[in-house]
Amino acid sequence: MDPLCSQAFGAKQPKLLSLTLHRSVIFLLFCCIPISFLWINVAQILQFLRQDPQIAGLARTYLLCSLPELLTNSFIHPIRIYLRSQGITRPLTLSSFSAAILHLPLNFLLVNRLKFGVAGVAAASAASNFIFLLSLVSYVWAYGLHEPTWTKPNLTDCFSGWKPLVRLAGPSCVSVCLEWWWYEIMIVLCGLLSSPQATVASMGILIQTTSLIYVFPSSLSFAVSTRVGNELGAGRPNGAKLSAGVAVLIASVMGLTASTFASGMRWRWGRMFTADAEILRLTSAALPILGLCELGNCPQTVGCGVLRGSARPASAANVNLGAFYLVGLPVAVGLAFWAGVGFCGLWIGLLSAQICCAGLMLYVVGNTDWCFQARRAQSLTCAGGGTVVAADYEDDGQPLMTQQRV
Repeated sequence: MDPLCSQAFGAKQPKLLSLTLHRSVIFLLFCCIPISFLWINVAQILQFLRQDPQIAGLARTYLLCSLPELLTNSFIHPIRIYLRSQGITRPLTLSSFSAAILHLPLNFLLVNRLKFGVAGVAAASAASNFIFLLSLVSYVWAYGLHEPTWTKPNLTDCFSGWKPLVRLAGPSCVSVCLEWWWYEIMIVLCGLLSSPQATVASMGILIQTTSLIYVFPSSLSFAVSTRVGNELGAGRPNGAKLSAGVAVLIASVMGLTASTFASGMRWRWGRMFTADAEILRLTSAALPILGLCELGNCPQTVGCGVLRGSARPASAANVNLGAFYLVGLPVAVGLAFWAGVGFCGLWIGLLSAQICCAGLMLYVVGNTDWCFQARRAQSLTCAGGGTVVAADYEDDGQPLMTQQRV
């Protein structure tokens, strides 16, 4: 959805944004069905993977209570991209702020007062997401921000021409999943180490830490994706190239800052989450490695945004597959289990994956033919007016979206 919306807006085809929004919401709602079945049966899956039954039960409880959040996310993410591609960010910020303010008291009420535990955490998150969605839609509708690009949903258009969207969504989804599944695999592998409860808990703290740091390069990635898409859609390849270069430079500074923060807080950070001596020991040992990972994670995240804005999600998916699963996973398993390094071995595997991923991603971005990408963006959106009709082309530079005048 990112490249279609940003390039369409740059090419001055606002109505294409609305149609892409409708199709994306419907597509994600359909995707909720298999994901729901997976979540319902997650306890059996985790026990099949030889995980602790207590941990498997907690995971099932959390995911069952998160099912409403799955539905709200099917609306939130497309609307967020729809607005961001037009440079409309104020309602996103205000809605996030309102949801965050209510999230803390909801957590306190459900977890501390009502003693719902893990179920309360999931329910609070689902409620906060619903509040975010409600406030976002209300703000946009009240101020008429949707009017320049909005068209009423048409069932014929919404349920036709999915092939171009799916052909971009598939590799984009695979790219994100390949990276984030790595962290899930890390948690599963932690359950196979000695003292699994301590290693899983420490991994949870560290993943929360890297998720917190990830907010900054991720935000920059979204911004550069939109900027690159707008510039390419408007036929300005030099502007897209400049935006990509500046973003990568800023991401490098972010990585250095994050690395310094993680290393400097190694003895204090874990105490914000627990007082358990074993968990604190594991966390403090892995935090410097996490900091080194961020040196690669920040630039590669932004590089992925550049590829997303230029409608090349397949390239990002190939990079993530090679880096995380052909390099990082063997290193992690080898060090953690065969070499006896243990918990830190998993993080050294992640470090090798991040270095490889950042190098490959920056190589792809650095060797981009921006003039070709600008021509390709024009053919993807086919500048002009009329009713949007889907075509069957993608990376060969032929139309991904064609239009017929009526």
